[in-house]
Amino acid sequence: MKIICDWDNCNKVGSYKAPIEKDNSRKFRLLCLEHIKIFNKKWNYFADMDNQQIEYFIKSDLTWHKTTKGFSSSENFFNILWNNALEDKLNIFKSSNFKDFKKTNLTTTDRDALDIMDLKYDAKWEEIQKKFKTLVKKYHPDKNLGSKKFEDKLKKITLAYSQLKLTIGKK
Repeated sequence: MKIICDWDNCNKVGSYKAPIEKDNSRKFRLLCLEHIKIFNKKWNYFADMDNQQIEYFIKSDLTWHKTTKGFSSSENFFNILWNNALEDKLNIFKSSNFKDFKKTNLTTTDRDALDIMDLKYDAKWEEIQKKFKTLVKKYHPDKNLGSKKFEDKLKKITLAYSQLKLTIGKK
C-alpha cells in the first residue's frame, strides 16, 4: 500500500515529510518530490517573526533552546556541588579521626577492623584486647537468647580482632 501525496489533486507517491506546524516536528504531511520542492521554496520558518525574535531564536539555538545558568548562579549544579564540598557539614576534614587516618600506616583492612570494634586508629594492643572482651560479653549469643543478629555481630568482631592480632598484636 502506497501513501499518496497530500497535495490537492495529486496521485503520486508521497515520500517526503513536510511540517504542518513550524514548532511541531511530529505533525507532518507526506508529499511527492515535485510538491516538496514547491513547499520548500515557499516555506519560511521565520515568516511571522521580527528581527529581535529571530536573533533570540538563533542565540538560543546555541544551547538547544534550553535555559542556561551562569556559573555564579545559585541554581548552577557545579556551584551547589562546590559550595557543599567546601562547607564540610559532616566535619570529615575537621575530625581528629580523619587526621589520624592520614597519619597512620594502617592498611584499609586494619582500619575496617578498628571501625568494627569502634576504636580509634591509634589504639594500643592492650586497649584492643580490653574492648574485645567487653564486646564478646555484650554480643555473645548465650547472653542474647541465641539471637542470629548478635551472633553475626560477634563473628564480625572476632574476625576484626583476629586481623588486629596479626598486625598490631605482633608489634
